[in-house]
Amino acid sequence: MLDRTQSDTVAPPEERRGCLFALSQPPLMIFLAVIGCLLLMASLHDLLLL
Repeated sequence: MLDRTQSDTVAPPEERRGCLFALSQPPLMIFLAVIGCLLLMASLHDLLLL
């Protein structure tokens, strides 16, 4: 058996974060909300006023 000391051990890899973590970030959510509102206003304008 190999005798491994504290210095020889490899640190565990960082936890992988998926798409839901990225979507939970406030700046991204604000950006997506603004884009969604602009698309909604444009579609309502096309449907109701043109």
